[in-house]
Amino acid sequence: MNKQEKQERREILRIEKLEVHFPIVGGVLRHVIGRVRAVDGVSLSMAEGETLAIVGESGSGKTTMGHATARLLRPTGGKILFEGKDITALGGRSLREIRRDIQVVFQNPNSSLSPRMRIGDLLAEPLVVQGVSKSECRSRVLELLEAVGLSRKYVDRYPHEFSGGQKQRIAIGRALAIRPKLVVFDEPVSALDVSVQAQIIRLLAAIQKESRLTSIFITHDLSVVRAVANHVMVMYLGKVMESGPVLEVLGKPSHPYTLALMSAVPSMDPVKRRGNDRIILSGDIPNPANPPSGCPFRTRCWKAQSICAQQMPELNVDAHGHATACHFPCGPDEYAGLVRPRVVARPVPERRLAWHR
Repeated sequence: MNKQEKQERREILRIEKLEVHFPIVGGVLRHVIGRVRAVDGVSLSMAEGETLAIVGESGSGKTTMGHATARLLRPTGGKILFEGKDITALGGRSLREIRRDIQVVFQNPNSSLSPRMRIGDLLAEPLVVQGVSKSECRSRVLELLEAVGLSRKYVDRYPHEFSGGQKQRIAIGRALAIRPKLVVFDEPVSALDVSVQAQIIRLLAAIQKESRLTSIFITHDLSVVRAVANHVMVMYLGKVMESGPVLEVLGKPSHPYTLALMSAVPSMDPVKRRGNDRIILSGDIPNPANPPSGCPFRTRCWKAQSICAQQMPELNVDAHGHATACHFPCGPDEYAGLVRPRVVARPVPERRLAWHR
C-alpha cells in the first residue's frame, strides 16, 4: 500500500494510551494489594483494510490488548475510538451494537464451538442474535461454508466430526457471519500443524483481499507475519518496543528484543541458522505486577546500560513510520549476521540425493 492509498482510506480504529490493569486481591479482608499491568500505555492507529500483527512472547500482553480492543475486557485507562466513536466505556445495548462490527477468532476452536450444536446452528447463531430472518440465515450459512473452503453438506455435522484445521475455518466463518468491519485473530494458527497453518493463512489472505477486512493478528510466530500483515507491533511486558510497516521492521529491526525474536524463527536453510547467529535471552519476562524501572527489557538485554534503568525510552519514529523505543537501537551490522550466511555452503552434487550424508 503506497502513501496516497493509505491517505484515501479512512481511519477505522484509534487507540490512545490504552491501559489494562488487573487487581491483585489478598489479606483477610480481600483488599487490593497490587495490580498486574498487562497493557501499559499502548497507542495505535489503523486504516480500513489494514492488518496489524501484534507479536511477542507469552505474557507480553498481546492477547489482553486484542481482547480490550474488542471490548471483551474493560480498559483501566486510555481511549478506544472505533470509526470515530469512543467505545471505551460502552455497556449494555450500545456495546451489543458494536459487537456486530467487531468480532474475535479465538486460539482454540474447541473451546469456542459448542459440541452440542450442529455447524449450521453455530454459524447461524450470531445472525439470530442480530435479528436476521431464518431464510436469510440459511442462505448466509451455506455461503459462509463455501467462503471458508468447506462443503455445504457439512451443515448438519457436529464439531467433533471435523479436524483442527476445519474447526478453525468454522470459527473464522462464524466471526465473518455478520460481516464485521474489524476482526481480532487471537493466535488462530498456533495450535495447528504446519501444513494446516499454511491453509488457514492463505484463507485469511484471500478473505482480506476480497472483503478489505480490517484485522488484528495476534501471534508469537514472526514467520507468519509477513504473509498476513501490513504493519507489525512488537510488545514486551505490556509496552510497545517497536512498530511500523512489516518490511521496515522485519527488514531492518532496530530493537534488541525484535532482533532476538527474529533469530528464534526456525529456518529450513541450515546456513542461515548457525548456532552462533542465534540470540538466546536469559531468564523469563519479569513479573508484570512488579515491573523493572526504566526499560522493561533491560533485565534481559545485552546492550543495557545505567540509563536504561533510569528512564523508559520514548518511541522515536523515522520518516518511514518505523518506531523504536530503545536508548541503544541496533544497527545494520548487528542484523547482518541473521540474514547473510557467514560461511558459504558448498553446492551439493546433482548425483547425490538431498538426504544422503
